[in-house]
Amino acid sequence: MAAAECPVVLATGTPARRAVPSRARGREAQPVTSVFRAALGEDAFSRLHPMLQRRFDVRLGGEACVGTGVMTQIRRGPSWTVPFLQIGRMRNILIPDVGENVPFRIDNRPYLDPFGRETVTFVREYVIGGKRRRFDATMILSDGRVVDYLGTHQHLAVDLDLSVQDDGSLLLRSGAQRFHEGPVSFRFPMSLSGRATLRERFDDADGRFHIDLEVHNDRFGSLFGYRGSFTSEWMPAGPVPPHLLPLRHEPRV
Repeated sequence: MAAAECPVVLATGTPARRAVPSRARGREAQPVTSVFRAALGEDAFSRLHPMLQRRFDVRLGGEACVGTGVMTQIRRGPSWTVPFLQIGRMRNILIPDVGENVPFRIDNRPYLDPFGRETVTFVREYVIGGKRRRFDATMILSDGRVVDYLGTHQHLAVDLDLSVQDDGSLLLRSGAQRFHEGPVSFRFPMSLSGRATLRERFDDADGRFHIDLEVHNDRFGSLFGYRGSFTSEWMPAGPVPPHLLPLRHEPRV
């Protein structure tokens, strides 16, 4: 999925090893519920399509999920947005490319981060124009809300608002965004960023998950978007492959 909360101005950070520090390894955290179930609440979660319930119930002590499919369309805004998207690409946030029928994979894997927080990866990988691209996000639960850390270094923390639609689909909207790097921490101005809206549904007719993302700036219009479908494979939650982890974990939300 999505992630779904996509600023267009970024800053660099200090690389670190892709590994969960040893103090987070071996903990016996077995949460009662998943990040998304807790954020939505039992009543709303139960109104999701059963396949979406399974997909968004990824958690420690439960299942992980890997989806493979095709983006029927990856689009972006006017040409002046390309430099900003290129900056984002350096941290695996957004991509500057456009295309149709683009193969992709999404890894949703739960793990305990160095600060003891259950985290779920949303790592999307594309092959577009012969190039491999990634769009990285990791999600936690904080004060009853999903917070989405974007990119390889978790510089940007984005509040997500979730709602279940009448057809059992999940609607996700991005909210406030905060930038964290070293001693610097501030609320990211929305005039320089984008608000994301993502809808995910399951179609019983074709047995596939369908996603549609639009990132929009209130002043400049459409910045980025995609539409596609995929199938999912579930497996017991276990160690996360190191290449799917952030290079740096951010304690601030």
